[in-house]
Amino acid sequence: MTRADVLVVGGGIAGVSVAYELAATHRVVLAESEAQLAYHTTGRSAALYFENYGHAAIRPLSKASRRFLEHPPPDLCDVPLLTPRGGLTVARRDQIDLLDEAEEEGRAAGTDVRRLDPDGCVELVPALRGELLGGGLWEPGAADIDVAALHQTYVRGIRSRGGEVRRKAPVSTLRPLTDGWEAQVGDDELTVGYVVDAAGAWGDEVAVAAGVDPVGLQPYRRTAFMVPGREEWKTWPMCIGVAHDWYFKPDGIQLLCSPADETPSPPCDARPEDLDVAIAIERINAITSLGIRSVRSAWAGLRTFAPDRAMVIGPDPGNPRFVWLVGQGGTGIQTAPAAARLAAALLRGDDLDPDLVEAGVDPDALSPARLTER
Repeated sequence: MTRADVLVVGGGIAGVSVAYELAATHRVVLAESEAQLAYHTTGRSAALYFENYGHAAIRPLSKASRRFLEHPPPDLCDVPLLTPRGGLTVARRDQIDLLDEAEEEGRAAGTDVRRLDPDGCVELVPALRGELLGGGLWEPGAADIDVAALHQTYVRGIRSRGGEVRRKAPVSTLRPLTDGWEAQVGDDELTVGYVVDAAGAWGDEVAVAAGVDPVGLQPYRRTAFMVPGREEWKTWPMCIGVAHDWYFKPDGIQLLCSPADETPSPPCDARPEDLDVAIAIERINAITSLGIRSVRSAWAGLRTFAPDRAMVIGPDPGNPRFVWLVGQGGTGIQTAPAAARLAAALLRGDDLDPDLVEAGVDPDALSPARLTER
């Protein structure tokens, strides 16, 4: 029987980041059922820091995460986590109302967004067909994230603080005690004070195993693929349709493309569908002169949402020793530093960090209590 203070379920970016934060004050065991950490959603991310994206309650977490992403602990990370890229949201002539909404949302969140005319869009991405455009929205602060380096920074941090990371260690049972939990983790039995559910698409399944009411998580499949590119394309920004029905961005001399699909899925090892790839090619070719014809590789991941599309962070109202950190919905990488600090503070009963308060993070808007009826 192993004793610890906290069991974190899930080895993606949510799990490793909150385990790192909690390991500063608690004995932490992180359990990942796969042989490889970050095997599912984290390892299949488009890897962009893009503030003007996601539910209004999530955006402050993105803003509050930037400082860590720009200045990670030097003893844990020796490479830049952010590389300037920029993000360009473009609208056809019949989509100006959507562009107006995107601009309004960005400004309301305090993000630096700048309206461009069609010529300005083509100047940034010469392959765009300017005659079809009504305009664009430029976010100069958008940046590529080195997801692997960020994830490894947290893994190193967990271990440097005495935490334990277990692979091939599925959590098969969670039995509530008066002051915590008994858990079967792989072949080992653990007694812990708290469970943190950072299991992504499997988050509700972990809750049910613990006798906690699910919050209604829904995973959606998202398809991505690589196509051949050119050297001169490497400096282009990420380019996104304002209706969120396609995007592409340079990845070396290749282009990473997606139909930005949201196909309901059970929790699983997601696989791409040829039809989704074909839809993306058709949409991107229609608005650009790229003339995409071949695909080098394709994959899919799951993006998991709560019913209202805000994240779910904090102690469960029915059992405060069960703490949620799920429902990132495609923003999990760029919000990880702040979301982890928020979850850790709520577990400990601490006041929020000043940078979370300054960014406008509202714990009530993210609390599981908003989704559960007791």
